[in-house]
Amino acid sequence: MLITYRQVKKLKFPCYILDSDNWDVVDGLLLLDGSILDDRNMLGESLGVRRLQTPFKDIMPLKKAVYDHVGLIKCGKQYFIDSSGFPFIYEKTKFCSLKYYKIKKIERKNTASILWLYSVKQPFTIPRPPDNIYKWVGVLELHGFPWMLYEYSEENKVGTRRKV
Repeated sequence: MLITYRQVKKLKFPCYILDSDNWDVVDGLLLLDGSILDDRNMLGESLGVRRLQTPFKDIMPLKKAVYDHVGLIKCGKQYFIDSSGFPFIYEKTKFCSLKYYKIKKIERKNTASILWLYSVKQPFTIPRPPDNIYKWVGVLELHGFPWMLYEYSEENKVGTRRKV
């Protein structure tokens, strides 16, 4: 299945990096190059639960994960499996501008933080505040509007573009 930036909301993160797109389903087993990735015969809503329950011992290890959409964009790979056991190919299809904004303030809340930027009207919700050394934030803009945080920076950088 091919996924672009428009369908990312359908994925359940974290997503795990795969080496190829040579996957196949045989008798309820999701195989990658002949090795078992997922045992869909087991009960469980997530890939991890089914992998723990399976009686097979030769399960392919999943070593590297990405935890959000920015991770998919920054990763040099394109083959993944999400936490629900859905294998997919992430294809970058659109260029977005990457602009840097100065951090105005950070409001710390109980379970997250609110990040306010100069020249951006809407705040961003972030899981934890950045280190104090970061004074700038790179923001991807989609159709001319701030879309998502890309990276933190110590200094202002020249805006570029990224393929998402």
